[in-house]
Amino acid sequence: MSMFQPPYPEGLPVGPDWLPDPELRPVLFPYDRSEVALAPWGSARMAAQALEFALGVAPAVEELPSHLRRTVLREVHSELAARRQDFESLLVLESGKPLVDCRTEVERSLVTLEVAAEEAGRLHGETVPLDLSSQGEGLLGFWIRKPIGVVIGIAGFNYPLLLASHKIAPAVAAGCPVVVKPAPQTPLATLWLVHLFRTALRRAGAPEEAVQLVTGDSEVGRTLTTDRRVGAVSFTGSARVGHQIARDAAPTKVVLELGSNSALVVCADADLERAADAVIRGGYYASGQACISVQRVLVVEAVRDRFLELLSARLAQVVVGDPRQESTRVSALIDEPAALRVGAWVREAISGGARLLAGGEVSGGIVAPTAVADVPSGIPLWDEEVFGPVVCIRTVVGDREALEEVNRSRYGLHASVFTSSLATAMAALSRLKVGGVVINDVPGFRADNMPYGGVKDSGVGREGPRFAVEELTVTRMAIIRPSWPEAAS
Repeated sequence: MSMFQPPYPEGLPVGPDWLPDPELRPVLFPYDRSEVALAPWGSARMAAQALEFALGVAPAVEELPSHLRRTVLREVHSELAARRQDFESLLVLESGKPLVDCRTEVERSLVTLEVAAEEAGRLHGETVPLDLSSQGEGLLGFWIRKPIGVVIGIAGFNYPLLLASHKIAPAVAAGCPVVVKPAPQTPLATLWLVHLFRTALRRAGAPEEAVQLVTGDSEVGRTLTTDRRVGAVSFTGSARVGHQIARDAAPTKVVLELGSNSALVVCADADLERAADAVIRGGYYASGQACISVQRVLVVEAVRDRFLELLSARLAQVVVGDPRQESTRVSALIDEPAALRVGAWVREAISGGARLLAGGEVSGGIVAPTAVADVPSGIPLWDEEVFGPVVCIRTVVGDREALEEVNRSRYGLHASVFTSSLATAMAALSRLKVGGVVINDVPGFRADNMPYGGVKDSGVGREGPRFAVEELTVTRMAIIRPSWPEAAS
């Protein structure tokens, strides 16, 4: 018997009902590879059907009043809150993340829904003084925001519920039908969330086709993202896949939340105890499978030895094991190939001259919490996104060199700087080429109501309900001449 019994109908939520699906595939618990549940496996044909349904209801969804969209979002928030422990347990099983991280994921999903509900009532524009030029005398000008159309939301495996919430909730708030595609490894929590949305839509008298879901492979994704009738594609995942989606979807608008190799700078005037705590907290949460986890640590030479001493003592305390246990902080990665890749990257770095400070072992899909010093540039462990519990430490002469090294990356999502100097903090804010600068905390800090996104290869556009709603709406300018001026007699 499977470990999870789905509380939603069989098949896929496509159209006004659930499409029966002849194919079922197992979702596996990453920790021991046992079966969590059987999940429906969609096809390109089903994706095309979902698109037609979404396009068909787009005019009706656009006309849904703000109070109804807000009511739907509030109801989903209430239903998720009532089932939060069940969602937490399910997320542990399908993603393999430690329980503590899954609790955080559900809490943040609730915040996202709550904030999105309020944004449904904030879709407004402004007046424009058209008489700034003489040709505009007598004209009235203002702009409004209108839904961009059908939204395609594609999410990664590491935070399936939260990422789906950031795709679906802003689309509903903006008045856009949305078709979501979860990662193949983690469809279950997203299916349940979509069921909650469709139930709330039905109760409100709105079309259930406003929120649909199709599982499947890359062909499903291509079908959804390359249809020219789509208004916007919102993708969270790897840079490689995101860039391909942007090329294939053009000229459709894309919002890309991609990877990073986030840096943490330890200045000479930093609180070293807190900086060491931050590296542990920020480098190993979610078993390192987070796009803003600490990967590159740049330590000013004057405090290097003391910092490494503090870090080593804390590394020994990181609990590795079953993600269902309260104390676990690192567990199995999403699958064994992912763990083997991380292990290979670590070995390559050591062969290239890096020093292994701790960890490096790979067993049963688990990568031991790893710290590597003096990692050279030009190898994946430093240059690319490792997406595992690995932290790389490099010594720099001073703060300026540290900031320059942070920028010497093709990524630019978040970075953090530990310092007691306001001047250094402001220099970091000014000079770092990233989407977010964090002072004296982990680069992995994210409040779900703030603008979140990156620059360079880390993506384009911003999430957070207010900012996602802006991405999923377009301005429509109104230019009105109330009356023609009377001709001179």
